[in-house]
Amino acid sequence: MNTYQFSFEKLEVWQLSRTLAVDIYKRTQSFPPEEKYSLISQIRRSALSVSANITEGTTRASAKDQAHFTTIAFGSLMELFNHLVIANDLGYINEDEVCKYREKIQTLSVKLSNLKASQIKRIGVLSLLWLILFASHIHQPLQPFNHIQPF
Repeated sequence: MNTYQFSFEKLEVWQLSRTLAVDIYKRTQSFPPEEKYSLISQIRRSALSVSANITEGTTRASAKDQAHFTTIAFGSLMELFNHLVIANDLGYINEDEVCKYREKIQTLSVKLSNLKASQIKRIGVLSLLWLILFASHIHQPLQPFNHIQPF
């Protein structure tokens, strides 16, 4: 898929999170059946949540809302790693796999942090622009009390 229809499809962080989610789905297929509605579900949901929140954030008009969804994506990424560590503790994945996922998650976390930093930077720029354009019209200079005429 080389053509993009939506802006989020161009984001490397979204592409990597999508690849990670597919990898997680494939890897959890070999987990014990009794984990289907617990650990497997939690791992898959957190993996899907990363790319879904990146996507949803790009649809938001304000940089503040975009940064909020990026924060949620980061939280889901950390939740995913937690579940993978527990899967290792239970013997469902080995230490080498945890290390492989740690590297992928570390890369994604840096990219999410950079995305959020750029969104926060735009919040600052937009706030300053708003102040320059509109604040001078809203706030009138204060008059000294001695100029107030009695009734």
